[in-house]
Amino acid sequence: MYNPLQFDTHYFKIGTYLSDTTLILLSAGISSRFKSPTKKQWLYTGDNPLWLSVTKRFEKSLNFHKIIIVSSSIEIEYMRNFASYNYVVGGKNRQESLKNALEIVDTKFVMVSDIARSCVPKKMIKDIFNNRKKASCVVPILNINDTLYYDNSPIDRDKTKIIQTPQLSRTKLLKKALKSDTIFTDDSSAIASLGKEIHFVKGSTKAHKLTYVEDLKKLSCLKPTPNKNLIGFGIDIHQFEDNKKMFLCGEEIDSNFGFKAHSDGDVAIHSIIDALLGASGMGDIGDLYPDNDDTYSNIDSKILLKDTVKRVKSFGFVISNIDITILAQTPKISPYKAKMKNKLSKILEIQPNLINIKASTAENMGFVGRKEGVTVHCVANLTYLRWETL
Repeated sequence: MYNPLQFDTHYFKIGTYLSDTTLILLSAGISSRFKSPTKKQWLYTGDNPLWLSVTKRFEKSLNFHKIIIVSSSIEIEYMRNFASYNYVVGGKNRQESLKNALEIVDTKFVMVSDIARSCVPKKMIKDIFNNRKKASCVVPILNINDTLYYDNSPIDRDKTKIIQTPQLSRTKLLKKALKSDTIFTDDSSAIASLGKEIHFVKGSTKAHKLTYVEDLKKLSCLKPTPNKNLIGFGIDIHQFEDNKKMFLCGEEIDSNFGFKAHSDGDVAIHSIIDALLGASGMGDIGDLYPDNDDTYSNIDSKILLKDTVKRVKSFGFVISNIDITILAQTPKISPYKAKMKNKLSKILEIQPNLINIKASTAENMGFVGRKEGVTVHCVANLTYLRWETL
């Protein structure tokens, strides 16, 4: 087992073990400029979502004392399924997210980067670290080769620099600088506002930042999207309740009774949700929409399914097809199948032919056969969104 108190030349040739350096990776953005149903941090490169691939790249470069991932609360809950890092909920902007992460940083130095900076070379990471004692902040830069104008007038390009991340700062100074009401675009700007020295090291064009879909072509480290089919199974059961409207697959059914449930009781949609969550590894319907939360009291289950579909797609998945089996002695399902498929097609955003609905009785056996309720089974298939096609 690796001994954290032992010097390890595998990670770097000079300096001491990184008990003095924490890594913060920012991933709380909403990807508003990345026009895709999937957030860029959840595109799959090989078998890993982008945020995890970037984190592993840093881990293989330096053995940090602590690694902190900053993201939204919903994403963090899902991220925990992939790896055991320190997770912190982000703020409304980059600076607030960074301040939240810094609250649990107790090392002398902190290295900060963005998940969108996806292909930072290992050498660049090490160069930044090995220069950490030369100034209050170490920053990678690129020189500009093109002519520059500012406010319709040319400026001296030799005096300009393109600033990149990661950046390494003295933790106390960065915390102090960020107490200001000023919004800084990066860590070096914050440190410079204190009058402290910034040390520049050579950056890399490979460390291009992923902002727009077209930037994907500039990221040489990305691996092809895995060609995998992920299968999820869902089942739900509800008993009947008099004097309540009945809904199945989002379609109102002509009946004198509905389903006893916290929501509208659409047992079919509930099974679909569980199947989608099962295929994506996101838990179950009770985790996302608990029946002890008044927010979901008598809620239209179509709203829950729409939210589930949005989550599944934002986390990098594409719905391939679903197959539903409805076990009901009553009511008769056949007259509603076509309407059910069309309604689900709009919510799931897939063609109706990719939705199969089967119905069967229980041959008068069990609670279904006694006409006490309905059981629905669903199988869902997901694939990963292919970033190569965006």
